[in-house]
Amino acid sequence: MIRRIALVLVLLFIGILGMAAMQPNTFSVTRSVTIKAPPEKILALVGDFHQWQGWSPWERLDPSMQRVHSGAPSGKGAVYAWTGNDDVGAGKMEITELTPPSRVVIKLDFIKPFEVSNVTEFTLVPKDGQTQVSWTMSGPMPFISKIMSVFMSMDRIIGRDFEKGLANLKAATEK
Repeated sequence: MIRRIALVLVLLFIGILGMAAMQPNTFSVTRSVTIKAPPEKILALVGDFHQWQGWSPWERLDPSMQRVHSGAPSGKGAVYAWTGNDDVGAGKMEITELTPPSRVVIKLDFIKPFEVSNVTEFTLVPKDGQTQVSWTMSGPMPFISKIMSVFMSMDRIIGRDFEKGLANLKAATEK
């Protein structure tokens, strides 16, 4: 009986590793919202890390999170580093490209709970007095992430946070 249980556990473990190995090597998550505001007003909040406390979904998860701003005050070269509880971890963002009023590209380096580098991009497209804002994160899928993706959807987890953040951004800019 113990051998059968051990055999089932080994086969289950091999199956999980096999499913993980078949996962893609990269991921991409995108969410969008239409905001009744000009792109310039939205860009002022997205392209300035000092403004993220007002709309970022992660800022509210740890009120005592430590934040350090460096580099340029805003726009290209602005850097934002944070250290917080288990909900926010630790990491650093740097704006690597800002094309007014339509695009912000951010290099995102997570340090805790695990090290990984991703790229985040905001695109702002004006249309009929409103702006279509898209928030995308893309990056590599290390093997540990592939194993996690067997049990949970990166798109659903990150997407939920993006939806909250975009709703906050909408509320902040439509005031």
